[in-house]
Amino acid sequence: MKKISILIGLFISTITIAQKKAPDNWQTLDPTADKVYGTGAEEAYKTLKGKTSQTIIVAVIDGGTDVDHEDLKNIIWTNPGEIPDNGIDDDKNGYIDDVHGWSFLGGKNGDINYEATELARMYQKMNKKFKNVNTASLSDADAKEYKEFQDKIKPEYLKAQAQADQQAQQLAVLSDFINKVKTQTKQPFSKDAVKQFVPDNAQDEMIKKRMKVILALISAKDLDEQVTQGANMIINNAKYNKLNVDSIRQYIVGDDPNNPNERYYGNNHIKGPDALHGSHVAGIIAAIRNNSIGINGIADNVKIMVVRAVPDGDERDKDIANAIRYAVDNGAKVINMSFGKYYSPDKKVVDEAVQYALSKDVLLIHAAGNESKDKDVENSYPSRDMLDGTTASNWIEVGASSYKKGKKLVGDFSNYGKTKVDFFAPGVDIYSTIPDNKYTTESGTSMASPATAGVAALLREYFPDLKAADVRTVLMKTVVTYKKKVKVPGKKKAKIKMTELCITAGFVNANNAVKELLGMNKK
Repeated sequence: MKKISILIGLFISTITIAQKKAPDNWQTLDPTADKVYGTGAEEAYKTLKGKTSQTIIVAVIDGGTDVDHEDLKNIIWTNPGEIPDNGIDDDKNGYIDDVHGWSFLGGKNGDINYEATELARMYQKMNKKFKNVNTASLSDADAKEYKEFQDKIKPEYLKAQAQADQQAQQLAVLSDFINKVKTQTKQPFSKDAVKQFVPDNAQDEMIKKRMKVILALISAKDLDEQVTQGANMIINNAKYNKLNVDSIRQYIVGDDPNNPNERYYGNNHIKGPDALHGSHVAGIIAAIRNNSIGINGIADNVKIMVVRAVPDGDERDKDIANAIRYAVDNGAKVINMSFGKYYSPDKKVVDEAVQYALSKDVLLIHAAGNESKDKDVENSYPSRDMLDGTTASNWIEVGASSYKKGKKLVGDFSNYGKTKVDFFAPGVDIYSTIPDNKYTTESGTSMASPATAGVAALLREYFPDLKAADVRTVLMKTVVTYKKKVKVPGKKKAKIKMTELCITAGFVNANNAVKELLGMNKK
């Protein structure tokens, strides 16, 4: 789920094409009052004027968060039972010096940044298991697994790996071109630098011609940053998909990758090697409001608990299960989960953690995914649909939307589902916090999920008797509906009604929810 963004067909499918600048803090604005399809948070605070709130802990399960950011540091959760940096588990919760949260991706030998996909991990394990085995003598269970390997896992892995290798190669070529321009012209990458650049081969000549079109759509600075970020991510992911990642994991973290029930491992390096995604998510939820710097978060009285469990690549089921349990046990009432994958070999332990959260009245908000897929056809994980046939009532599934009404109101990259996605929330061109006191614009359901988590936290702040399942119910009931057709994500010309894209046919709205809870909405 940690992706750069959408499509630039000239080169590679992970670079955002810049569009008209969205209004500042648009995710907090309101469709009725501001003609902007935000969450209505600013209007909600006007409705709540004079009301008091209680502090709510929101856990951000992600790749790491910069807790020292100027717009975040005063809203970061601090464990009241832990004495910082004394090497002792003061509160006896099983995690030493977990002052602001915990990382399930680190150990005494460092911190994991890149991981393989779950599909690659499954392929590596099955390929090793069946490589020199007489398949005629397999047990019924192993024969079933072997058939799955041959019919599904192996062909899908080989196809995915070929695509990843191709993307990595394309990005490497583009990255090399940008570096050549900077080196030859001895200046930062820009339109003028490209004009001055003298290619010495046909490939660079071709790229220079195409660059004129690209730089009309996106600034040279943004392109440089996104190509660097994309090259690091995609090239490393392609590489790690071919490695024995379990042995790397075991060396760094020190746990047993094949024991899904293991609980106590990791370290307190909650920022991790790459805190951009988690910091951006945290800012959307709760960046300090009205402090004349940065942005305004949606929730005004929360503490952000940082739980690191999502690498670049696919998260492991055991880490997600443990992250949920850690957040629940340490007081979180809302958990944001901006990640996902399409295979879950240890789904049982995640299901148990979700059910544990339900038993403790904790609400889970999950991003629907960024592959323009219909989740009714192909669902992703984790999910609220349990292996035992039940459905978690404390779970909200969110798609991404844009700020302006019209056929492009739903994000073109967003997953959707008539019965699987609850509603849509701001997720296109969201400006928020990133490490080192900086800010940037990102798009994805990874942004829509924290926008919803911020609204959910707002409701739990001002209506503390509201149960987790009730928060979902009121948010579902009070969406802003949209009756005109919108573009089907990922399809060029097809348009469809919102009733076919999500359960509620609408967009989350904090002010409508607040009015409902105050008895102000007309029946």
